[in-house]
Amino acid sequence: MGNILTNNLLLWAIALIVGFPLLVILLGEIIHNLQQREQPLAATLQVVRNLILPVFAFLIFTQKILQLPATDERVKSIQTLLWICAIHAALSLLNVVLFRQAKADSWRGRIPKLLIDLARLFLVLLGTAIVLATVWNADLAGLVTALGVSSIVIGLALQDTLGSVMSGIALLFEQPFTVGDWLRVGDLVGQVIDINWRAVRLQTLEREMVVIPHKLISSEIIRNFSRPLRLHAERIKIGFSYNDPPNLAKYVLRTTALETQGILAEPEPQIFTLSYDDSAITYEVKFFIDDYQEVEEIRDRFMTRVWYAAQRNNLTIPFPIRTVYNFDGPTSKAEGTIKKFAEGLQSIPSFVPLEKSENLNHLSSDINLQHFGAGEKVIRQGYDSNALYILIAGEAVITVNDELGQEHEVLPLKAGEFFGVMTLFSGEPSTISVTAVADLEVMVLSAAVVNQMIDRQPSFSREISQVLELRRRAVQEVQKMVAEIKRSAR
Repeated sequence: MGNILTNNLLLWAIALIVGFPLLVILLGEIIHNLQQREQPLAATLQVVRNLILPVFAFLIFTQKILQLPATDERVKSIQTLLWICAIHAALSLLNVVLFRQAKADSWRGRIPKLLIDLARLFLVLLGTAIVLATVWNADLAGLVTALGVSSIVIGLALQDTLGSVMSGIALLFEQPFTVGDWLRVGDLVGQVIDINWRAVRLQTLEREMVVIPHKLISSEIIRNFSRPLRLHAERIKIGFSYNDPPNLAKYVLRTTALETQGILAEPEPQIFTLSYDDSAITYEVKFFIDDYQEVEEIRDRFMTRVWYAAQRNNLTIPFPIRTVYNFDGPTSKAEGTIKKFAEGLQSIPSFVPLEKSENLNHLSSDINLQHFGAGEKVIRQGYDSNALYILIAGEAVITVNDELGQEHEVLPLKAGEFFGVMTLFSGEPSTISVTAVADLEVMVLSAAVVNQMIDRQPSFSREISQVLELRRRAVQEVQKMVAEIKRSAR
């Protein structure tokens, strides 16, 4: 009998000494292979290798090698630990099978995280009951009674928290929003970054986190900027003078909106004449964006460009004051324009034969000063331009678009340089674009003025031809370089 017992102990010892390391190595290879293929099952097998297998081996050691009885509390403790590890592995496997590999548009992919956590809690409680009944022979009837009484006490103490949980479950079943959506809840605007048991966490445009309990959010009106479409309509009110024609004001606002980065061309921006107020005619601009997170930057870009567009088109953004008009003949506005011309003429190159001291009253009808904000296009490739532009202040850059619409820089422009001649004399659409790098002030000369200058000083034509030839060569070099890059990429 002693020999049989000794042999059994020896067999169990050999099984543990040989079998345990082999299983660890085998599982390690399988896990490594699954990790290389980015399979989520690797996480479950890691639980088996790192937790279940060592605890199971220790249980065999205590029962088969040390010969401890099953009623021993140390054995029961190890069995309880094994059950806990098994429940953990089972939940991990269930999560992998049902949810980790689920497609986003499937029913499994649409199940909220909160419901998954509740199901996990229920399974943990069920597993705990099985362990208590199986290992420790606990009286579940008495335990359930005690839990029932405790639940009533806890429910009364945590009724607000439980109310938030139930409201959260109702919201998650309805799913009016998900993580990543932009919401307006009351007066608060933010992006959903988390939905947990008790509350919804929003990150505002000020990068602050706001926690709203489910009980409160369920009683508020929720506006979702991300559903059913990510399109969002933004409305901005702007006032122009009563002297400015409404159709011109609406045209300038629509054009400015279409040229502002971030504002969509489809659906097209809409301009409404809203009201006739005390100091201005108020217009409302309605435009669409596809990312609410950038609403502040887009609004800023649009409002900044409105000022430059208004200046170029002689539109007045009035102050909220009462204006008293005294008519004493011609308005003084022309005098201010002439003064600006006189200041701007100081920056014109010496070879430009523009009168710098006299006949400004006559010239001001064919010459005007325009302002452009950084990023605005003074000349757009593919469009006609019938004027000569002289850069008075600021910086600009000449660019050319390739076949794919990608923009490539050709030459920088600084104060004292002119552009627009390539289109002015050819009569064809522009082959280049000129974009403001910094705020620009340009003097715009009509074709009639340019022809008068050429008649007055023929050498000016040669200067224009030289500049025109240099820029054509620069454009050709850039186009050639782009073509070579495309060929090498193929």
